[in-house]
Amino acid sequence: MLLPTMSSTVPVGALVGWMLLLTAKHIVADFLLQNSWMAIGKDQRHGWALPLLAHCLVHLAVALFLILIIAPKFWFVAFIDFAIHITVDRLKGIIASRCGVTLENEHPWFWTLIGVDQALHHLTGFGLSIFMAAN
Repeated sequence: MLLPTMSSTVPVGALVGWMLLLTAKHIVADFLLQNSWMAIGKDQRHGWALPLLAHCLVHLAVALFLILIIAPKFWFVAFIDFAIHITVDRLKGIIASRCGVTLENEHPWFWTLIGVDQALHHLTGFGLSIFMAAN
């Protein structure tokens, strides 16, 4: 086999539980609670800061609420998620605004950029889930 054997001491049940929780958080914060002002505003060349901050504060609030219910000792993970989320979304906004990547102009990179953004958010959830499951 080409890949090395990897061992893990992360409990699978805890890992799956945290992944489900953070995925649910992401769906709620990114799709149900994000309005068009946030979604469109955070990708603008100018005036992006407030919509981006509001959007990421929603992520922080939902994550913190859920984590405090399940395992309060991991409260700080919500802030790590916030920092990574705001960074990923800002980088996406810079690319979108500088390259004119919008749904309205049917730019060919629009869905690719959305896909990469979502993949990075889910990888963040996976990494944070591994951390919480292992501790």
